[in-house]
Amino acid sequence: MEPNPNPTPTVVLHSCLGVGHLIPMVELAKLLLRRGLAAVIAVPTTPASTADFFASSASAVAELAAANPSVSFHHLPPPDYPAPDPDPFLQMLDALRLTAPALAAFLRSLPSVAALVLDLFCVDALDTAASIGVPAYFYYTSCAGDLAAFLHLPHYFAETDGGASFKDMGKALLRFPGVPPIPASDMPHTVLDRADRTCAGRVGHYGRIPEARGVLINTYEWLEARTVRSLRDGVCVPGRPTPPVYPIGPLIVKGQDAAAEVERHACLAWLDTQPERSVVFLCFGSLGAVSAAQLKEIARGLESSGHRFLWMVRSPPDDPTKFFLSHPEPDLDALLPEGFLERTKGRGMVVKMWAPQVEVLRHAATGAFVTHCGWNSVLDAASAGVPMLCWPLYAEQRLNKVFVVDEMKAGVVVDGYDEEMVTAEEVEKKVWLVMESEEGEKLRERLALAKEKAAEALADGGPSRVAFEEFLSDLKLAK
Repeated sequence: MEPNPNPTPTVVLHSCLGVGHLIPMVELAKLLLRRGLAAVIAVPTTPASTADFFASSASAVAELAAANPSVSFHHLPPPDYPAPDPDPFLQMLDALRLTAPALAAFLRSLPSVAALVLDLFCVDALDTAASIGVPAYFYYTSCAGDLAAFLHLPHYFAETDGGASFKDMGKALLRFPGVPPIPASDMPHTVLDRADRTCAGRVGHYGRIPEARGVLINTYEWLEARTVRSLRDGVCVPGRPTPPVYPIGPLIVKGQDAAAEVERHACLAWLDTQPERSVVFLCFGSLGAVSAAQLKEIARGLESSGHRFLWMVRSPPDDPTKFFLSHPEPDLDALLPEGFLERTKGRGMVVKMWAPQVEVLRHAATGAFVTHCGWNSVLDAASAGVPMLCWPLYAEQRLNKVFVVDEMKAGVVVDGYDEEMVTAEEVEKKVWLVMESEEGEKLRERLALAKEKAAEALADGGPSRVAFEEFLSDLKLAK
């Protein structure tokens, strides 16, 4: 058979194995496919020496592939990694860096590659793209505010060489272009200690972002208007050109379709019986879990609040630093206060391990969302018009909390998130504030507008669709 002289150009998406990164990559791949392009997601294969760290994420790839048969996944061969770094985060970065030869071989094997779209953790693949003449873009799967802060960090560290680390600055405010003031203690743990090799590595990565041809961002312009404007104006990267930014979101996992109705989760049937906007939904994402003592405090706060609730519970991690490991199914009778489930029966429902978050947030009965502030969850809530109670746990979630509360005006802070324990009284207080107070009513009005603007962004001719077309035009692929 003769080779096709005009093969369909392929956009290769290269992602790390984090669930919060893979999900938006899948949605981007589906968007490309709808435009008639070929798209494949290249993911690293777990090195045997790092199996513990990658196990839960590797299983997520399999689940995503099964749930999205139209999207192709290519598993890059595992690199030779005989002595993994003892730091799990650096393990991940090393594994991605060492896959570069396999990624290059895969790109060369394709008849026509339009572009390589990189997750932010895959910065080293810029060199791979350059070596074979493929244009490289980043797809930033968190918020524009995070990106603006990270782009500015190399300049900040150069200007304050020899200065204090964020870990020693407490809640002193950092002032970066395009974003509200950020308490130093809310910066991600990877950059808290400027003497640490993890910090040096990440700042080096941030300094390479401007080398890309462009940056796609999973946000919509109305939600982060000031920040997007600052990125486009180039003020976040002093002295260097900033590549074009394309806010193409919100790209989120769609709800169940009619064919899946027979498998509808039991919690959705329970929500059907609850009054409109009466239920507080608590969910800490795909990896989030809290201590046994904290679970009891949450339970007491929910019970005292008198409000209806739907609560997704995971078993507490044995080692809080290894939140990425899979959790056994929780024993609710052992973990929650004695008699709690019986006393709250009817007005509360506790589900184990997983809940259909998008469908829950879009349900008319849901009135508030206690969230870890993972960006996918923030977009889910904003797109559904649900106010947030912000309780960040790890990664960039504290930074997201700053932007959700201070810039987007879409939520309130659950105080104590940065201390040993959030008290039952604080849980009760913030549930009351969002569900009953005048401030809560203003939040609902703000989120109703956020929902409307999210729909407008994704409509034909909407800002996010226009940005996506501009990206395609840059590839000279727009039809």
